[in-house]
Amino acid sequence: MKENKLVVSSDGSHTLLSNQFNVHYHSIHGAIEEAIHVFISAGLDFFGSMPEIKVFEMGFGTGLNAWLAGIHAGRTQRIVQYTGVELYPVDISTIQGLNYTSQLNLSELETKMFHQLHSVLWNEPHHISPNFSFKKCHQDINQFDFSDSYDIIFFDAFAPNTQAQLWEIQLHQKLFDALNPGGILVTYCAKGAFKRMLKEVGYTLDPLSGPHRKHEMTRAIKLL
Repeated sequence: MKENKLVVSSDGSHTLLSNQFNVHYHSIHGAIEEAIHVFISAGLDFFGSMPEIKVFEMGFGTGLNAWLAGIHAGRTQRIVQYTGVELYPVDISTIQGLNYTSQLNLSELETKMFHQLHSVLWNEPHHISPNFSFKKCHQDINQFDFSDSYDIIFFDAFAPNTQAQLWEIQLHQKLFDALNPGGILVTYCAKGAFKRMLKEVGYTLDPLSGPHRKHEMTRAIKLL
């Protein structure tokens, strides 16, 4: 299969153009900036000083969101337990071309962590650092066993017109049920139909300004 194409986004960091779906993995207006805005600032920072957070991500992809969560764990000294599900892993040769580790002011351990996330085995738990545990599952999310519960969902699927099955109410009811009370779902998507569906599932919506030129993103809260 043809490899995904590296594309330099506006903040200098790479995104990928999917050879399978012909869409970008991250914003072309700034891949790292988008990930920090949506998943770290509007996501993990929502929990203030809570000492331990369990993260579930729909889509491991380039590993950018998971890696930023690992950096966040180390810098805030909170425990972050991460689980991600990915049906279409990015080939390692493409991963090796990504420039994320050269875009931020990182420690040696933080740089090493990005490569660890991609080199460790799938479907097994790993202790990446004293504050960050990690598991990436190679499977269809619709077959995932939601026997655990989570504090935050990083919902980073391709857009509804690309992977419609990931934006349907049946899956989002499962995700809602897997959230702890007080937990949140964060996503770049702010489409009206999607937000109405989230309300139907049971969330209270907290619309936020989006990254770059994007007017809005979505934070959905499962109230206590």
